[in-house]
Amino acid sequence: MLKFTEDHEWLRAEGDELIVGITRHASEQLGDVVFIELPEEGREVSAGEDIVVIESVKAASDIAAPVAGVITAVNTALADAPGDVNADPMAAWFFRIKPTDGTDLDGFMDEAAYNEMVS
Repeated sequence: MLKFTEDHEWLRAEGDELIVGITRHASEQLGDVVFIELPEEGREVSAGEDIVVIESVKAASDIAAPVAGVITAVNTALADAPGDVNADPMAAWFFRIKPTDGTDLDGFMDEAAYNEMVS
């Protein structure tokens, strides 16, 4: 089940972790992505902390951790192929995080609410 943040991130629970990426809307707003800086595995982060840097032909942007937790994996393939975010943003995940307080996603938007927000 996908959930969404107001910052245009998508979240998918898998076991006791969340997989995090950006939405198609966000990738379209950014334009062609040319560089991505990912967080280090094992890093403890706070909710709202900027942990990813994305640079596109239009702008530089940060992605914040949607929840507090520990980064358990990063998609290193994006460092070599940042354009994958534009090609398929729902498949081009950035990081996996093990939340400090479990994977309860009730506080995030479902797809209908997100689509209404961006329309």
